[in-house]
Amino acid sequence: MFTRKEIIEILKDSEKNEWLFNFADKIRKENVGDGVHLRGLIEFSNICKRECKYCGLRAPNKNIQRYRILVDEILEYAKNAVNLGYKTIVLQSGEDEYFDRKKICEIIEKIKELDVALTLSIGERSYDDYKAFKDSGADRYLIRIETTDKNLYKKMHPHMDYENRIRCLKDLKKLGYETGTGCLVGLPDQTIESLADDILFFKELDADMVGVGPFIPHPDTPLRDEFGGNFDLARKVMALVRLELSDINIPATTAMETLNPNGRILALQSGANVVMPNVTTTEYRAKYEIYPNKICINENPNQCRGCIEGKIKAIGRFVSQDKGFRRGK
Repeated sequence: MFTRKEIIEILKDSEKNEWLFNFADKIRKENVGDGVHLRGLIEFSNICKRECKYCGLRAPNKNIQRYRILVDEILEYAKNAVNLGYKTIVLQSGEDEYFDRKKICEIIEKIKELDVALTLSIGERSYDDYKAFKDSGADRYLIRIETTDKNLYKKMHPHMDYENRIRCLKDLKKLGYETGTGCLVGLPDQTIESLADDILFFKELDADMVGVGPFIPHPDTPLRDEFGGNFDLARKVMALVRLELSDINIPATTAMETLNPNGRILALQSGANVVMPNVTTTEYRAKYEIYPNKICINENPNQCRGCIEGKIKAIGRFVSQDKGFRRGK
C-alpha cells in the first residue's frame, strides 16, 4: 500500500496519527470484521537458555524465580480455558530444553483433543522439530524477529544468529503453519527507517500474525537504564502493519496496556483484532516477567475473561466464536 519512503514519513509525522489509526480501523473492519479473537495464553516455563538483552527471562538473570509447569497442570489450564470459551490455546515459554520434541508433541496431542486451535511460541527449533509439532496437530507458531536491522539484532541477541531466525520463519511457512512474527518498538539505537523495514519484512514474508509491542526496560537486564518505547509509535507501527497486511491477525499486546491504561482498547481501535488473556493462575503470572509491571498478574483466569469481554463490548465489538484462522487462507 505504501512505499518505504511513505512509511517513514507517516511514522515521523505525528499530525497524521488520527488519520492513520482511523484508516487502520476501517481496513480492519472491512477485512476481518468486528469479532475479536481471544487466545488463552499458558506461559508454561520461564526457564530460558538465551541472553537477549531486553528480556527479564534471560539466562544470566539470577533474581528471577524460575518455574516449569508440567504436562498434567498444563492440560488442566487448557481445559479450564476451553470451559471459559477460548477457541485457541497459546503455549509460550522461554527456550527451555527440558521440553524436548517428545514432550511438546505429547502436550500438543492432548490439547488438540479439546477441539481448539493451538499456537506454539517456544523459540528456535530444528526443521524436524517443527515438522513433528505440525504432524502432532499444532496450527500456528509465533517467533518474533524483534528487529530486521542485522546489526541491532546481533547487539540485542548475544550468541544468536539472525539468519537462523529467518530460517525458522521460512521453515514454518514451508510446513504450512499460520506463521506469526513481530517487532519491538523503541530498542536502543533503533531507527524509524529500520521500523519501516520491519513492516516491509512482514509483508514480504506474508506473515499470518504480527505482534507489535513497545520496548519496556527491565531492571535485571543490561538495558535497565535505557529509555523505553513510545506507545503512540508502537501503535502506529501496528496500524501500518494492518494497512500492509489487511487480512491477518494482529494482537493488542499487553505491553501496550503497561504503558497506557487503555492500551489494548486503543490498539483494537487502530487495527488489532486479537487479545491473548493469560489463563494460568496468579502463582505463575508474576514470574513470567519479560518486562516489568505487567498487567493483570493478580487476576484469576475467570476475572480476566470477564474483564476483557466487557471492554470489547464497550467499544461495539464482540468476542468471536470461531477459531480465528486467517480469512484469506
